[in-house]
Amino acid sequence: MSAVLPRLRFNLDFLPSADPHRPGLFIRDPYHYSDATLLVPPALVQVLECFDGKQSTRDLRSELVRITGDIQVGDLEKHLFDSLDEAGFLENDRYRELKAKREADFALEPQRESILAGAAYPQEASELTQLLTRRIGAPQGSASSVAIAAPHASPDGGWDSYRAAYQALPPREQVENCTFVILGTSHYGAPDRFGLTRKRFRTPYGEAQTNVALVNELANAADGAIRKEDYCHAVEHSVEFQVIFLQHLYGPAVRILPILCGPFVKSIYEGGLPEENQSVASFFDALGNIAAREGRKLFWILGIDMAHMGRRYNDPLRATANLGEMLAIEQRDRERIRHINDGNLHGFWSLVQDGHDDLKWCGSSPLYTFLKIMPGIRGELLAYQQWQIDPHSVVTFGALSFEPLSPL
Repeated sequence: MSAVLPRLRFNLDFLPSADPHRPGLFIRDPYHYSDATLLVPPALVQVLECFDGKQSTRDLRSELVRITGDIQVGDLEKHLFDSLDEAGFLENDRYRELKAKREADFALEPQRESILAGAAYPQEASELTQLLTRRIGAPQGSASSVAIAAPHASPDGGWDSYRAAYQALPPREQVENCTFVILGTSHYGAPDRFGLTRKRFRTPYGEAQTNVALVNELANAADGAIRKEDYCHAVEHSVEFQVIFLQHLYGPAVRILPILCGPFVKSIYEGGLPEENQSVASFFDALGNIAAREGRKLFWILGIDMAHMGRRYNDPLRATANLGEMLAIEQRDRERIRHINDGNLHGFWSLVQDGHDDLKWCGSSPLYTFLKIMPGIRGELLAYQQWQIDPHSVVTFGALSFEPLSPL
């Protein structure tokens, strides 16, 4: 008897193996509902197309017979299905159970644990301090500065931009009583939604303190735009990197307001402004009211990258940093940055909408949110980089510093 196969999840990472001794396609779950990683051999990669929610076990069996030339494929068929099922990679009850459990567990945890300590940066606080002291130095920015934008790429790919951004921060005594509002890209969040959490952020330095009062104020004022205790915080790196830099410069118990900004997809693809969505408008109003009331008690940190070009991002070109087509990408990046620095919100967003953001700026929604909330701000580009993330793909990012045209 033939049954319809469940669909392979759309929200998985598929990466070709870089090890010539272990060729194939790696599958992993960026949401960490499952910690499994599967390596599908090259001959079986095409078989994954059978898991589209339409084809049946009979179709899978026929494809395996065609590929192997053997009619006895029952064990192989079972092993493939069981491996995908146990890993939680199929749209079925197993996946839904894993998802519900992980999200429920995160909601109950008092802190958000670091996910990149020991990988993207050292696990030991002393080693991390040595690294950041050597790479970043001390804050030496203007007392009038109210915001910076820094990358959220791996620090090894972006030290120059991280250094430029975090050296532009004011000295410690000028931000001692500040809450750092971190507007991070939500790579996994829902469109037109903002992810909040009341959890403390634990890193090798200790626990950064989340300003729960401001989280509650936003949650009460703009409930329709907000994912509370958003599970995306559990797996998102765009805020985590900013927290370790802030703790290094200002102490482990630095106070933060972590906000994940989902993409403004409808505005990019259908036109109009993000705030034409009433839920988004209510969030802008609520955060804008907090910004106006708190003034210099807030300092804004934007965790953003810019363009994502090349085969890794489904572009036909083989992107090479600072060469060929990436020179034209730099000019387009700089045109967007010019509008940002001029405080020209609509000019910036018009360029994002042009070509439905073919540059794939993952930092566009945090930038739009900031410019909307903080009118009368002018920026300065401190650094610009193109990072060769793999042999065929490039990510661009930079460092910006912002000051008000008139005193807050």
